[in-house]
Amino acid sequence: MKQTTSIFVAIALVFSISFVSCDSLKNANSTQKGAGIGVAGGALIGGLIGGNVTGALIGAAVGGAAGGIIGNQMDKQADKIEEALPGAEVNRVGEGIQVVFDDKSGVTFAINKADLTASAKENLDAIAEIFTEFPDTNLLVEGHTDSSGDDAYNMTLSKKRAQSVVDYLEGKGISSDRFTVTAYGETKPRFDNATEEGRVKNRRVEIGISANQEMIDDAKAQAN
Repeated sequence: MKQTTSIFVAIALVFSISFVSCDSLKNANSTQKGAGIGVAGGALIGGLIGGNVTGALIGAAVGGAAGGIIGNQMDKQADKIEEALPGAEVNRVGEGIQVVFDDKSGVTFAINKADLTASAKENLDAIAEIFTEFPDTNLLVEGHTDSSGDDAYNMTLSKKRAQSVVDYLEGKGISSDRFTVTAYGETKPRFDNATEEGRVKNRRVEIGISANQEMIDDAKAQAN
């Protein structure tokens, strides 16, 4: 399994993506997203921009007709994830999918803990079935913490949280070579760490789902 705690920044891609607004992404359909945002091919990690799931998925986009084909396949997978995990936040980004596990999805972490609860395992069981059904994808798993504790401790804890999710999914038969683990500690909060509610929500794991090379090759063959 590949592991990284580094932030990869692709300057040229940042300038390209700066012209695509968040509202445009949210309002575009899957074919538009796939065909209109492709800026680079290659593996998921090669497309990391700004060190987060959204940037990674946009950076990994293929674009063109092949991107539209990939986007349609991702639509089907996203629909199944939403059905299986109604509490999770499921976003279609570029040609990929972002899944945010937090207090609403049941995949939660107690303060200073990286252990999966019984409810967390139950929800991961559901998504494992979908990952098995759609094997031609790469999975970027990010771990996050709230702002409690020092920076170094939180970085380690966030990696443990992401790894707990990966280990459990691997135990359900998901191939280890599909995963890349990234730890961000407290550096990427989605909510206000000044409140208890915000801190709870920031103790989370996010998953980015993108096409692997086999899916890309198949989509290009179909497009041609």
